[in-house]
Amino acid sequence: MNEYIKLKKRDTLKIGIKDENDVPKLDENGHEVFIEFDLEDITIADRYDTCFRLIKKATNNLQSRLVIINKKQDVPGKGYMSRNEKEKMDAVETYFKETEEAMDLFLGKGGTTKIFGEVRYLEMFDDLNEYLKPVAPLLKLNMESIEKRIKSKYSTTDNSTLKENE
Repeated sequence: MNEYIKLKKRDTLKIGIKDENDVPKLDENGHEVFIEFDLEDITIADRYDTCFRLIKKATNNLQSRLVIINKKQDVPGKGYMSRNEKEKMDAVETYFKETEEAMDLFLGKGGTTKIFGEVRYLEMFDDLNEYLKPVAPLLKLNMESIEKRIKSKYSTTDNSTLKENE
């Protein structure tokens, strides 16, 4: 006979996604697509901060690469685009890959594609921030709730060491 442990239900926030026509997005099986945040996850704020920093870094890298490419003498390329045009496209593709990885760090694997589909554009992160404005207070309130729970679970003793309350 096998023994089992039963996991407790976690406090999560599911955010559905609607298209521009206000119709819920569906996956290939006809189920609604949503992003889910574990409200007990103490790393949410840190993941968002890291996401923001990585996108800023990717943006700076793209700008630097474009400046360098623009200073190069342009020559015809192997196909339709010139060499510099091809390098610019490669730089932009790298930027979008880095941006998607950063956003997925916060949203969860595949979260960027759930929201934006396969299309990538420069204002994606700005749009994401706009989309998440209504739920941002819930995520922030969660951090306050976690702090309160930590304070109630642990108290300091006279000698300033933590002691678990039972």
